[in-house]
Amino acid sequence: MPAIGPYPLANPVVLAPMAGVTDLPFRRLCRRLGAGLVVGEMVSGNADLRNTRKSRQRLDHTGEPEPIAVQIVGGDPDVLAEAARFNVSNGAQIIDINMGCPAKKVCNKAAGSALMRDERLVNDILTAVVAAVDVPVTLKMRTGWSPDMRNAVRIAQMAEDAGIVSLAVHGRTRACGYQPTVEYHTIRDVKAAVNIPVFANGDIDSPQKAAEVMAFTGADGVLIGRAAQGRPWIFRQIAHYLATGEELPEPAADDVRDILVSHLHALYDFYGEYLGVRIARKHVSWYLQSQPSDGFRKVFNQLGCPDTQIKTVLEYFSDSANKKDKVA
Repeated sequence: MPAIGPYPLANPVVLAPMAGVTDLPFRRLCRRLGAGLVVGEMVSGNADLRNTRKSRQRLDHTGEPEPIAVQIVGGDPDVLAEAARFNVSNGAQIIDINMGCPAKKVCNKAAGSALMRDERLVNDILTAVVAAVDVPVTLKMRTGWSPDMRNAVRIAQMAEDAGIVSLAVHGRTRACGYQPTVEYHTIRDVKAAVNIPVFANGDIDSPQKAAEVMAFTGADGVLIGRAAQGRPWIFRQIAHYLATGEELPEPAADDVRDILVSHLHALYDFYGEYLGVRIARKHVSWYLQSQPSDGFRKVFNQLGCPDTQIKTVLEYFSDSANKKDKVA
């Protein structure tokens, strides 16, 4: 089983950091449903942004199972070193450096995956952050900036030399965004080039796919991102399959209902009524994306209070059960 520095993971299935998704309520839920580790939304290295509402919420680790992993983003070695120190003082036990985000607003500030264009700067950042803290430092990256500039292997070796304890590699270049083809062969090359744990990332959406990717790449584990949206039980499904070769069934409708309702309550508690109601809308859409909606999402997105949202969700599942009973 892989470990991040001194922290052995319960299983090799990790929740990937996703801005606007992997908030504290979602992280706690994914851990409860089997994730071996969860990583929070990226936190800006810019100290001037720490007192914003969004940053304060991203820096909240109340009740979060250990080890607490925080991802930092930025393009200046000294700024990121200070951000690492700040986050450790705020409870972080693992610092992850973001060199994988393809978003324009991040790359336009020479951060995220844009850093991979400048290997000297990459080395300076890795060295500065590792030297700044006494907790494990990890790196998440892509395979390169563009198909004609794939340098993941060189950066992986640089990272290992700098003291990075594990790598997560999304199998696309920044230019490829989220296009269909994932370069698992590049992840395999990275794994062969280093002696630290490597986690594969990119379009892993089932237990079978996780096993195939790990077998092909030799990766020590997998990062699950978009596939966990609306399916947080995917972690226990993948972990169980990797451990036993047995498939767990999809959760029953009543179980999905209970998970969703508990998630909604956690959102209201964490964000308050106004924001919680609005953030709940995207999560409910994800949970029900494979279900017939009959206009439900449109109606739900117009609801403005927690009680009405909960009541409407419960009615949706009750009506769905009644329809199934009639068909049977």
